[in-house]
Amino acid sequence: MIRKYLLPFIAVLGVMLAVYTVVAGQRTTPPAQPVTQPAQPQFNSYVAGAGIVEASTENIAVGTFVPGVVTEIFVKVGDHVKAGAPLFRIDDRDLRAELVVRQAAELSAQARVKTESASLADVKNQLDMWLGVNNTGAVSKDEVDRKRYAVQIEEAKLAQAQADDVSASAQVKATEIEIDRRLVKAPVEGELLQVKVRLGEYAPAGALATPLMLLGDTRTLHVRVDVDENDAWRVTPNARATAYVRGNRDIKTDLTFFGVEPYVVPKKSLTGDSSERVDTRVLQVLYSFDRGKLPIYVGQQMDVFIDAPAAGGGSSALASPGKVQ
Repeated sequence: MIRKYLLPFIAVLGVMLAVYTVVAGQRTTPPAQPVTQPAQPQFNSYVAGAGIVEASTENIAVGTFVPGVVTEIFVKVGDHVKAGAPLFRIDDRDLRAELVVRQAAELSAQARVKTESASLADVKNQLDMWLGVNNTGAVSKDEVDRKRYAVQIEEAKLAQAQADDVSASAQVKATEIEIDRRLVKAPVEGELLQVKVRLGEYAPAGALATPLMLLGDTRTLHVRVDVDENDAWRVTPNARATAYVRGNRDIKTDLTFFGVEPYVVPKKSLTGDSSERVDTRVLQVLYSFDRGKLPIYVGQQMDVFIDAPAAGGGSSALASPGKVQ
C-alpha cells in the first residue's frame, strides 16, 4: 500500500519542486542600486582619476635618530605644533649621568688653567725682577737663564691646561648633542595626524611600516591624482580641475595645479571597482586646495575630474615634468 501511493506522491512532489526551482532561477535579478550616486563631471571632455588627500608638506613620517625606550610624549593626535617643538623623548639617563661627570672634568680643567696662569705670572714677575737689576755683577747669567726656562715651562703647562679645557668643553658639548638627539622635535610646522608610540615602548630607528608619528601641514591640502598613462598627455597645467568627496557628490572643491611628479609608477591607490586593472601605470599629478570648512581629511579618497581635450583630438601641451612647486 505504501509503495503503491506514497512513492508516486514523493516523485510528483520532487518534480514540482524541480520545476519551481528552474522557474525561480530564471527570474531577472534587479541591478543593485549604488549606495551613493557617483559624481558627475562638469566638463564636456575630461580626464578622471582617483585622488588621495595629503598634507601640503606631504605626510612626514617622524622617526628617531637613535632607538630606545620612550620616556616622555609631549603631544597628542590633532595638536598643531611649530617647527622645532618637542614631540617625544628617548631614555637619556645614562647620557645625563655622563654629562655630570664631564661637566666636573670641565670645571677641573678650568681651575687648572687658572692655576697655570697664576704660576706663569709668578715666574714672569721673577724674571722681570732679575732683569731689572742694574748691577750686572750681582746677577749670574745662569740664574737669568733658569728664570727664562721656568717661564717657558709654565707657558707650555698653561697651553696644555688650555687644550685640556677645550677638550673637556668639547666632550660636554658632544654629550649635550647626544642628549638633544634623544629629544625628537617637529621638523616643520603642522598637525599631528597619527601618534603610534606609547610611553614605555621601544622606538626603533630607521624606516618603519607604521611610523612613530605622522605630521603634516594641513592648512592647505594637496590631492595626489593618479592619471592613467594613456591619458597623461591630455593633462595641462592651467586646466580646470574639480574634486568630489568620495561618498557625497555634493561636497566638492576647485583645485589649483601644483605640479607633476615626472615618473610614471605602478598604480597603488585602488578604488575597489571590479573592472579596475591593477597593472596600470599612472602619472601622479598634484593639486592644492584650501581646506576651509570642508569635512575633508588627510588620507581620504576623492574623485577628480580635469578639463582636457577629447582623446581623439589633436595634440595638447604637456604638463611640464618635474615642476613640483
